[in-house]
Amino acid sequence: MSPVKSINVSSLVAIDVHVHMEHGGKDSVADLAATKYFGDSGVSHDPEAIANYYRSRNMACVVFTVDESLTGRPVLSNESIAEFAANNADIALAFASINPHRGAEGVAEARRLVASGTIRGLKLHPPLQEFFPNDKIAYPLYEVFAEARLPVLFHTGHSGIGTGMPGGGGVRLKYGSPMPIDDVAVDFPDMPIIMAHPSFPWQEEAISICLHKPQVYIDLSGWSPKYFPPILLQYANTLLKHKMLFGSDYPLIAPDRWLADFKKIDIREEVRPLILKDNAMKLFGLGGS
Repeated sequence: MSPVKSINVSSLVAIDVHVHMEHGGKDSVADLAATKYFGDSGVSHDPEAIANYYRSRNMACVVFTVDESLTGRPVLSNESIAEFAANNADIALAFASINPHRGAEGVAEARRLVASGTIRGLKLHPPLQEFFPNDKIAYPLYEVFAEARLPVLFHTGHSGIGTGMPGGGGVRLKYGSPMPIDDVAVDFPDMPIIMAHPSFPWQEEAISICLHKPQVYIDLSGWSPKYFPPILLQYANTLLKHKMLFGSDYPLIAPDRWLADFKKIDIREEVRPLILKDNAMKLFGLGGS
């Protein structure tokens, strides 16, 4: 029997905390609009290619799907995400995604997945799943992850999905406001929370929440670093240097592009390794072996 693989963080240059695993095609209306908005990243949706991409670059990744029906895009199962991470345990961690509107059935799936030990957190996308984070409909889900002290990652800010489509593809940007996440942080103080993306047009609100609530982090995915607003750079370099996380938004933004642009922005040299790897190591309890 071969030994069980695990992530050897000493060999890593970075941990990408925001990687979407998606269906193979890119021909839905929402996919085509997203490609027009982000540009063609040139990376593959194929699971084997994703694993090879990160392994060849000495990077680990947090992978997930988004459990939603608004866009009509096919959704991978949480089981397939967990299986990918198990098969690539030297570079991958799996997050589940469960639409809060699924109610008791979704909570039961969450409990089963957490008990199995195959997932390391929960990914939620309020604009696509059509809920405010502080809506009590989501609280039973939070209770499962809070009990396990596993992180919940929320999409915040503008949605690239739906941009330019008639009516924004039905995506309501109000659900991307980070401020309702402050209520979640108050009500679940032991549950780590990650606010994904520069939270345009609510960046200062996101910074305030992250500064005020000890268990809240910001991942920097979804934008090229060259577009980061000055206030985000200011806090990343100072008061929030231990709470910023590298994320790409693969496959919409390739990590190679993100990292190349990150080298060109005004981040202090001693802060770069915190953002790229060290903060995520601490958050996920990956240790130093």
